[in-house]
Amino acid sequence: MLLFLWNLIQVLIGYNLVLAFLLYIAYLFVKKRKPAGSNAGAHDYAIIVTAFEQTTLLPAVVASLLKLNYDNYLVYVVADKCDITDLHFSSDRVVLLRPEQILASNTRSHLYAIAHFRREHELLTIIDSDNLVEPEYLNELNIYFDQGYEAVQGLRAAKNLNTTFACLDAARDIYYHFYDGEVLFALGSSATLSGSGMAFTTKLYRESFEQLDLTGAGFDKVLQAQILKRNKRIAFAKDAVVYDEKTTHADQLVNQRSRWINTWFRYFGFGFDILWRGLKSGSINQLLFGFILLRPPLFIFLLLSLLFGVINLFILPYYSLLWLAAFGLFIAGFLIALSRYPTDQRIYKSLINIPKFIFFQVISLIHAKTANKRSIATKHHINS
Repeated sequence: MLLFLWNLIQVLIGYNLVLAFLLYIAYLFVKKRKPAGSNAGAHDYAIIVTAFEQTTLLPAVVASLLKLNYDNYLVYVVADKCDITDLHFSSDRVVLLRPEQILASNTRSHLYAIAHFRREHELLTIIDSDNLVEPEYLNELNIYFDQGYEAVQGLRAAKNLNTTFACLDAARDIYYHFYDGEVLFALGSSATLSGSGMAFTTKLYRESFEQLDLTGAGFDKVLQAQILKRNKRIAFAKDAVVYDEKTTHADQLVNQRSRWINTWFRYFGFGFDILWRGLKSGSINQLLFGFILLRPPLFIFLLLSLLFGVINLFILPYYSLLWLAAFGLFIAGFLIALSRYPTDQRIYKSLINIPKFIFFQVISLIHAKTANKRSIATKHHINS
């Protein structure tokens, strides 16, 4: 009985090492259809930019949005708990909103913007205050909305690679965008949401959140669960590019990852619900997505796998060979993801520092329980 339980625990952790590689093998046999072009300007967008306490980066993101190769949109900047005395935008496309009361919540900020829409926008897209966008961003989203999708996740590329932390953060993003975005979507499931660079029909967003009041991090996890419970698919638009500010300092990394880890523990249970719905309905969309939601954060299953491999050296040595093979498949899968995108050489060079990166995420795990008390949003170090 003890041996059975030991083996079961190892399987539940170990399959995470090989899952990405197995998904990639399946992906190779799927016919990829090149999306058709969109009818530019056919959809009316609200672009919601949220800021909490910091406004330093807002002029840059708004300037980026005003360069979009698109006409049918307005930008709503929600400056929550911000001093907007020196914040001015000359374009009539930009609506600056400062809530009278502190919202301290992404969803509250989004719903606040929706309540102050100047017109009934068909679609909305969410952009962080530290993002920049490619000029074709909205046109690329349109390709998928034209096909009937109600939710689309774009690609979040690194805006900065100026430190080792930033490079490793970017490597992690590439891994997840490939497997949790491009591969999952190609296999008939949904892309996971990434917090920004995502778009929805206004109707779907309102239906998902108007009866909920969320605080703390993780609104994207709740939103994707709401969408998948309806068995709707989240499309992945790899050419709808948003540039995201990567973490550059240890304090940023610890605070940010503490919130993310806290979010996983709060919401991973959605995976059981969606997996069960998929089993009952036979939905590939829900089945695959449910498995992905149950996967622990990368560093957790890597450390547990290493621990089990070492323990087996003393009790079941031949099992350690299986763990070694599984690690080999994981590394292969990780390098495959990097090779599929135009990955900067600085990112490859930074991989030698993965142990240091994992160490700070362990520190983040220690602080995860109080993460939302430590920080609500990532504080960016300007010119660092």
